[in-house]
Amino acid sequence: MLRRELTLPGVSQTLILTRHAGKTPMPEGESLPELARHRATMAIYLSVDKLREIVAELIPHYGADCPAAVLHRVSWPDQDGVVGTLADIVAKVAAKGFTRTALILVGRIIQPEGFPASYLYSAEHAEWYRRQSE
Repeated sequence: MLRRELTLPGVSQTLILTRHAGKTPMPEGESLPELARHRATMAIYLSVDKLREIVAELIPHYGADCPAAVLHRVSWPDQDGVVGTLADIVAKVAAKGFTRTALILVGRIIQPEGFPASYLYSAEHAEWYRRQSE
């Protein structure tokens, strides 16, 4: 749905895949606030029902204007999603009615306007790669 790279040069070269603490606690050093202080792109699974808490934990590190997306039933025929910011994503998800089977993405890469495209996917790199393979 997003059709975006999850890392971009000069924006975020790191992707953190995690979940919110729930019935099972997170190991020491892996709470959302501790991970969020890196301000890397974050993918949070099994947690959309805790979205309000997640947003409250992330805003001090990413800022309320940080892009966020919630992707519902990714790769299913009826996949759907919303894109917003940490300031408005809770309301957008509530309006859609997503309560399970959703992936939360947070980070500046979600709305990459104004950022340079990754060299890895450029025509110049493809040509270099072809020459190396010959």
